[in-house]
Amino acid sequence: MIALLRRDIVLAFRSGGGFGLTLGFFLILVMFVPLGIGSDADILARIAPGILWIGAILSCLLSLERIFQIDYEDGALEALATSPIPLEGIAAAKAMSHWITTGLPLTLVAAPLGYLLSLPADLYGWLIASLLCGTPALSFIGTFGAALTVGIKRGGLLLSLLVLPLYIPTLIFGAQTVTRASVNLPATSALMILAAISLFSIVVMPFAAGLALRAALK
Repeated sequence: MIALLRRDIVLAFRSGGGFGLTLGFFLILVMFVPLGIGSDADILARIAPGILWIGAILSCLLSLERIFQIDYEDGALEALATSPIPLEGIAAAKAMSHWITTGLPLTLVAAPLGYLLSLPADLYGWLIASLLCGTPALSFIGTFGAALTVGIKRGGLLLSLLVLPLYIPTLIFGAQTVTRASVNLPATSALMILAAISLFSIVVMPFAAGLALRAALK
């Protein structure tokens, strides 16, 4: 599993198609918001948590189709299925590599992009904490969606339709963590629920993805 994880991370950074695309889309989306809404700092600061979380979710969607599809097309996925690693382990390694190359970079650039949206400096910690706790759920849920649509040509739209409803709780509690902190309300409870969603996804989604992969490879 470690070798598979290392391989996927290296391929993601070498190709640049997933890693660079997600960061570029996140940056462009955040830069366009002040142009469309205006430069009023109070308005931007109020909507910044939601915009940043929506941007993170949409950026993750761009690279979900690549999780299994490339390996499926070149036959590597079938070879992996015959390896000693169970399909659940393969799915977990794929999800972890997706988070390392997508969720973690999005978390690291969130604070500078929050500055562009006039997010108060005292909320940067809450923003980073919410993304750090919530983005693993995006990757593991997305891996399940990618397993369901593997082998389907041009299945990106179907993948988005399957995954986006499952992202709603993560979006709500992720944005609420920062929003509640901005109005001096307790934000720890929302952050803990967000972490619980991620932990649940990490435990359950690899098994669900493994079942979907077995059905696709029959």
